[in-house]
Parts: sequence; structure tokens; C-alpha cells
Amino acid sequence: MQLSIPSFGFGKSKSIVGLDIGSSSVKAVELAVKPKGFELLHLGMAHLPSEAIVQGAFLNSAAIVEAIKECLASARIKATQAAVAVSGHSVIVKKISLPAMSREELEESIRWEAEQYIPFDVNEVNLDFQILSSGQAEGQMDVLLVAAKKDLIDDYTHVLTDAGLQPAVMDVAAFAVENAYEASHDVSSHEVIALVNIGAQTANINILANGMPAFTRDISTGGNQFTEEIQKALSISFEEAERIKLGGSGAEESQEVVPHEVEQAMRTVSDTVIGEITRSLDFFSATSADSRIGRIVLSGGGSKVPGLDALFHEKTNIPVERMNPLAKMLPSAKFEPSYLEDVAPFLGVGVGLALRRADER
Repeated sequence: MQLSIPSFGFGKSKSIVGLDIGSSSVKAVELAVKPKGFELLHLGMAHLPSEAIVQGAFLNSAAIVEAIKECLASARIKATQAAVAVSGHSVIVKKISLPAMSREELEESIRWEAEQYIPFDVNEVNLDFQILSSGQAEGQMDVLLVAAKKDLIDDYTHVLTDAGLQPAVMDVAAFAVENAYEASHDVSSHEVIALVNIGAQTANINILANGMPAFTRDISTGGNQFTEEIQKALSISFEEAERIKLGGSGAEESQEVVPHEVEQAMRTVSDTVIGEITRSLDFFSATSADSRIGRIVLSGGGSKVPGLDALFHEKTNIPVERMNPLAKMLPSAKFEPSYLEDVAPFLGVGVGLALRRADER
């Protein structure tokens, strides 16, 4: 099943660039979807200033617009319609059980139903839903409800239009990652899989059971915590700390203290980040007696932190792997394999968004 919540009131297009506007960088992905897989046509990445986006809030829209333009120009992307993804505390995703009804009936009553489940004024949000299946009780059905604050949607539409793009699809980051995972890996509907996308400031958690989302949550933790801890430990710049975090070298004068200081800082933050994520996994396990998580799949820039996957396994005793959203990509001579291997962890959301043009809903 390829589950995505469609656009919050936007039209759809068959030619879409997947644009992942993260808190540390913008990633643009354009694909050609073919019967035997997909081809990567264009790929662009541009860094954002550290304070441009903080906890989902757009604090420097001008810098975001410039990064989008740079991203599109460097990748030579000509498409003008974009799919973007939202996440964070202004987005609510809930799986609810409702009396069985037609889609048309639910469209008429969804705002009233939503009032019972979301902590926002229903007039301040855009709503969407997906009927998942018949509920466990007779005469019931399971529905995935999504609510996103209108001011958040407005932030995205404004930067897109200012960058010369037309919003075509507004997705949810956790579901975009799911689309990318299903397109690039063999997925068993009988296995419970926890998709954990670790960005710079936010981690998106999406637990799949029976091939559908069973639990979705965004938490405020991410790769920047590692960078900031290294920065403090070594008294270096954020950029130097970022390079060291990903296995590079820092300032020459810091070389002698890097191994011990960095190891200690990384271990401290790893324990914190993994602890926050596993609390959500434990909550799911405690409330879903028949759903034991069989595998954790990491993605996002934070998944590149050396040793994080091994420590995750050590803490949870659950098999852990890194996701490669390009694993089943058709061969292409446009990109160096080593480059694609290096950037693949960053592309889960972007690839999932770029695949949206293949959706038929």
C-alpha cells in the first residue's frame, strides 16, 4: 500500500519535484517513474542558515526562498510544480475508529469528528483523511486523520510561490518516508516495522503494521544535538562540529582531543536521542499487545552518525538497518555511485514526495 495524505486543498500534477524543506537544508528530487522502477532525473541540495527554521517555524523566509532557488538551479530542475511535506507540533496524525460510512458521508462529517481528536481549533487547521480498513468491531472503520495548522501551510505556500513554484501536493513527512521505503525495499505486510527519520531538529516516527500506519509521531530531537554537543566540547564552530560528527576532521589544533571528547559527547547525545525515540516505540508496544516491532529502519541525516545504528540495536534488542531510498533506482550514468551512496540517507522525504505523481487518488 502506498499511503500518503494528498494535498491540503491543492491541485495535483503528473510532473512534480519533491522538495524536502528541512531545518538544515533543502533537497529537491525529480524522478521518472517507469513500470520497472524509477529513474533519478535531477537531484539538488542547498544548505540553510542554522536559524532559518527553528522547531518548524519559518524565521527567515528569504533565506529559505534563496535556498530553494539555489537547489533548483544547481540541479537544473525545470519543473514548476512541487510536492512538500510538513511535520512537527503543528501537524496532528491520529488513527481513529468511526462508524462505517461512505467516503462522501465522511467528507461531510469529518470536521465534526476531528474536533474530538485534535487539540486545535478546527477552524484554524486544514484537514484530510484516509479510510484504512474495516474496524475490529462490526459496523466500524479505521480512519487516518491528519490536521495541519493553516499558518504552517501558508508558510510553505509563500516560500514556494516566492521561489517561482506552484504547490501541487502537501504531504506529511512520515508518510513520504513510507512511500520511499515501499518503493525501494521489499516490504512484508506481516512484519511490524518502525520507520525513524532523524532530521536536524525533528525525528519522524511511523510504525507500519499489516502494511499500514499504526502509530505516527514527531518528536523534537535530531542530528543538531550531536553537533551542538561537539561544538561545546571542543569550542569550535558549528560547521566544524558538523564535519566531525559525520566522521570528518576538525581544526588541527583540536586533533589530539577529538577522539576522546567526541566519543564522550556522541555517546551522551546518542543515549538521549535513542531514549526519546524508544519511549515512543515502547508506548506503541504497550498499547498494541499483538504488534511487536520486528525491525527499525533509520533514515535522515541523523542516521549517518557513526555507530548510531549499532547503539540503537544495543538499547532496543531489535534489528536495525539504514534505509536507502535509492536501492531500487534504475541504473543511471548521471550521478557518481559514491555520491549517491553518501547522500541517500538524506533523501527519504524527497524521494517519497517525488513519487507522488504516480499516485492515483
